[in-house]
Amino acid sequence: MYHYRRNSICLWLLTLSLLVSANSVWAQKKSRKKTPAPVNELAKLRDEFVKATNEVKASLEKLVPLYEAEVKRAEDRLAVSKKLLAEGLIPKTQLEENERTLAEAKQRVAETRRQMITADDQIAAVLVETAAHEQLAKNLNLAKQRLVRTSAFIRFTGGPGWNIGEAWKVQRFFSDTFRRELPVAVFGQGAIHNRWRLDHRNSMDISLHPDSAEGVALLNYLQRNGIPYLAFRSAIPGTATGPHIHIGRPSHRY
Repeated sequence: MYHYRRNSICLWLLTLSLLVSANSVWAQKKSRKKTPAPVNELAKLRDEFVKATNEVKASLEKLVPLYEAEVKRAEDRLAVSKKLLAEGLIPKTQLEENERTLAEAKQRVAETRRQMITADDQIAAVLVETAAHEQLAKNLNLAKQRLVRTSAFIRFTGGPGWNIGEAWKVQRFFSDTFRRELPVAVFGQGAIHNRWRLDHRNSMDISLHPDSAEGVALLNYLQRNGIPYLAFRSAIPGTATGPHIHIGRPSHRY
């Protein structure tokens, strides 16, 4: 009788334990279903950056007609001052002042348009770099290759010894070859990299299309010297076109 009661108690405890365990598992599954999927912070920051940059560009677009109107007024004043100077009614200094005013007005228009292009380039660079990294993440065979070519980008892993302290060699090659400064967009860590927590300290971004004559020459130089790079050639339909060359290893989150 004692053994029967003891076995019954053990069986009851075992059954209770299994019920509690099953209920706990069910509760955890239910809880997991209700928990929303984690937000991709990097994607969120990217979208915020694109939105903010587009807003800046929209503001610049509103300024262009205002600055162009200033140019028109300055041109009219200059035309009048030339006639008055010819008639001896104003000093030459007045004409020169009107010429400076016109030049400054034209410079404002040019600078505003340049900033608009820069905004497009920044957006395009962000989007094509994101697309390239996603493609590499999906295709591990591509990621392991030393030289990867796709329709959107080219990736060269290079050697292990690259350091941004050697950037002067790249700059000297470019200036010696093309008689102009290397168009560096970002040297080392930039504000956007800090915001995204991307380590860009040992890299620099170059505002060159990789398929242009200058871009091809630069990529050939980098490969000959074992310098790693990512070259983006893809356009973003309906958004922007801003290919660029990233010299250094891909930026990693920290």
